[in-house]
Amino acid sequence: MKIVTWNINGIRTFKGGIKKALDLLDADIVCFQETKVTRDLLDERTAVVDGYNSYFSFSRGRSGYSGVATFCKDCVTPFAAEEGLTGLLTSRDGGVGCYGDQSQFSAEEQQMLDNEGRAVITQHRVMCQNQEKTLTVLNVYCPRADPEKPDRKLFKLQFYRMLQNRAEALLGAGSHVIVLGDVNTSHRPIDHCDPDDLESFEDNPGRKWLNNFLFGKAEGERCEEEEGDSESRPESQEPGGSGGGKFVDTFRHFHPTRPSAFTCWSTLTGARQTNYGTRIDYIFADRLLAEAHFLSADIMPDVDGSDHCPVQGGLCCAPLPSPRCPPLCTRFMPEFAGRQQKLSRFLVRVDRQEQDALPGSQELGEIRENLRPPAQAGNTARIGNAAGRKRGPTKETPAPRAKKTKTQNPPRPQGNLLAFFKAKANQGSHGCFGNGQDVSQDSRGGAWDRGGVSLPADITGGGAVERDGLLQDGTERGAVKGEVVAGEGEGVAMEGEGGAEKGEGVSVKGEGGSVKEEGGAVVEEGGAVEGEGAVEACPRGPCSLGFWKTVLHGPPQPPLCKVHQEPCVLRTVKKAGPNMGRRFFVCSRPQGHASNPQARCNFFTWVDKGR
Repeated sequence: MKIVTWNINGIRTFKGGIKKALDLLDADIVCFQETKVTRDLLDERTAVVDGYNSYFSFSRGRSGYSGVATFCKDCVTPFAAEEGLTGLLTSRDGGVGCYGDQSQFSAEEQQMLDNEGRAVITQHRVMCQNQEKTLTVLNVYCPRADPEKPDRKLFKLQFYRMLQNRAEALLGAGSHVIVLGDVNTSHRPIDHCDPDDLESFEDNPGRKWLNNFLFGKAEGERCEEEEGDSESRPESQEPGGSGGGKFVDTFRHFHPTRPSAFTCWSTLTGARQTNYGTRIDYIFADRLLAEAHFLSADIMPDVDGSDHCPVQGGLCCAPLPSPRCPPLCTRFMPEFAGRQQKLSRFLVRVDRQEQDALPGSQELGEIRENLRPPAQAGNTARIGNAAGRKRGPTKETPAPRAKKTKTQNPPRPQGNLLAFFKAKANQGSHGCFGNGQDVSQDSRGGAWDRGGVSLPADITGGGAVERDGLLQDGTERGAVKGEVVAGEGEGVAMEGEGGAEKGEGVSVKGEGGSVKEEGGAVVEEGGAVEGEGAVEACPRGPCSLGFWKTVLHGPPQPPLCKVHQEPCVLRTVKKAGPNMGRRFFVCSRPQGHASNPQARCNFFTWVDKGR
């Protein structure tokens, strides 16, 4: 029997579907972590896979966060399955049981531990050395301890203690136990790419817990014992003796001294190319099972698709499938079972007293927004009435619009791109339109209208406008057709008949349908202006090429790193602090050990704020 664990960093990221990944792994039991899917986002192609039965645990506090899933081939169908470690989520038949002593955890703590969808337990019957045994598989995704959030450190240690309590309770009930998944802690210095950079490596609380959970000694002590007299080693040592635990790290059981055997790498720094990572994914088994029935255990670094790689283990036990899947199986979910559902199933009653007590990792504002979105908060009553029976019009109901009513103010014409250009303060008058077009000023004084199309004042230059032979502002008179009337300020050269224009400003043409840049001028070829003439903005306006270069400058030119003489990459500080948002350049090569010449060098430089 083959078993595989893999942190996939999102179950919906597989291009060919989960079926293709399962066939590639070719294991009897496949345990995924960090599925990042909630029940409302789970599709049938992922939940119900031909030849497998699956069991999911979802995060109840955040969407697209955490989550684990166990896929079992039909020939290894479990007879019991359960979500969570505490038993609070098991309210039906088919549970695993054996919860141990949970008196050290409060009811609120138990609910919080199972609220993020971090554990699925399946129980199988196997034949080991002609004896039928029970095998319990705990698929877990242990929390990550954020250094800036002390409460998450406490949450991680509580999860560890609850996991150990449940695993030892199942082991004490006579079942073989396998604990596998992403534990989020590297155990020994050999499991870390650069342990010397970590202060107090052995004092980490997670490593102390692993020392207590696992049986055995450190690699150095083990090698010293192997070099010494074998007779001095006690043969009848009870589980949990010198190592303090009852479980064995199966990978180190078969490969006690293999270096650089990592399962997780940083994708941001490309550390997988230089194998600069950590080993935080494990397959733990009780000592008797590991020593008597495990045939192999190894990592699978050649399998891509995530920032983690799978870990596999082989057993000599033959599975005995159950004739029926447990109730937790996704095949029995109403949305996938093919049964007609009632509308009341989608309506959940939430008491006001329970709103403030919802467990999870969401903030209070997020909880309120999820319970009652702002866009719908004011329309709750109206939506509820619409969902019920039809009612006749009331006094508050507005009359239906049977006919269009005339209004005093006609609707404004559709705006154009030129309306977004603002005029410069204290501009002089420049000119007006000719060719007999109907040109009028908007009542707001900010735009001019020509042929039913509105023009901003900065395009017309703010000058006088000739209509029917008269200037509206009374400053100057001139001909209407085919001539140009200049204002008191600096004029703009235009041709009334040909429609061409000269200058360095913004030119507008009445044909085409796009905006483009020609020689430093922004040209609109659309319906903004219909006619033969053209309009030019003030040359002193903010539309010059030099102005836009100062505003829309591109990224700074990358310098060359000192060691490799290669262009650097631009990064931005995202960590909260005085440098948050600042940009800097580093070597473009992947992160690696300082002794690796192919790895990133220590080049670093800040980007000037003005660039």
